[in-house]
Amino acid sequence: MDVRRRNRVTVTGPDGAPAVMLAHGFGCDQNMWRLVVPVLERDFRVVLFDHVGAGRSDLSSWSEERYASLDGYAEDVLEICAELALGPVVFVGHSVSAMIGVLAAAAEPERFSGLVLLTPSPCYIDDPAAGYRGGFSAEDIEELLASLEANYLGWSATMAPVIMGNPERPELGEELTNSFCRTDPAIARVFARATFLSDNRADLAKVRLPTLVAQCSSDAIAPREVGAFVHAEIAGSELVTLSATGHCPQLSAPEATAAAIASFAAGVSR
Repeated sequence: MDVRRRNRVTVTGPDGAPAVMLAHGFGCDQNMWRLVVPVLERDFRVVLFDHVGAGRSDLSSWSEERYASLDGYAEDVLEICAELALGPVVFVGHSVSAMIGVLAAAAEPERFSGLVLLTPSPCYIDDPAAGYRGGFSAEDIEELLASLEANYLGWSATMAPVIMGNPERPELGEELTNSFCRTDPAIARVFARATFLSDNRADLAKVRLPTLVAQCSSDAIAPREVGAFVHAEIAGSELVTLSATGHCPQLSAPEATAAAIASFAAGVSR
């Protein structure tokens, strides 16, 4: 298996520098990091990749059996780390990839020097009995998934601007819409269910690595209560609220996002 080809792995930055791995969220690809990479690659070896089924990954490697849960994506992350042999990396996971990083770090913590969880959510569905607010009711999520499965392109055009936020900058919502629409609808349906129906709250306590939880001041997908929950569940973690709104600060506020990642990575890579 050619892991580099499967995930379209690209590496930039100085040889021998501490490694930072950037993992994109649902409906996106590594291009979503393009505005933060120039800052990070000055001091770090930056690893970019596409999840299987996204971007220019090898679509022939995709199978519903492997990617029906986040575990398959976590296994891919570990295989990329092993293939590149860069030593412990700082894993930066955006949105659903935050929990993919949590799963990978719990399985093989020696692969990582730290985690940056960017707009994370361990569970999107409210759990009133446990006092947990994920932001959506179970009915909301089922309606969202039904709409996605019935008309993926229409769903993308409606939901992407909501996810992006920043309505005063419509070009951002348009970019996310276009990114969503490049994803094969059959693959998107499976990844959406793995994303929105997952519950990784119990996995957070397994993290024993330095962790930065980075949230936005306003986020329709991951409310601030979620960031506070993740911070509380991961012992010793740091919580920062970026000067950014929406769910994709690497596009809406790349300077603040890059600065937070670089500062954390420099601290754990000494």
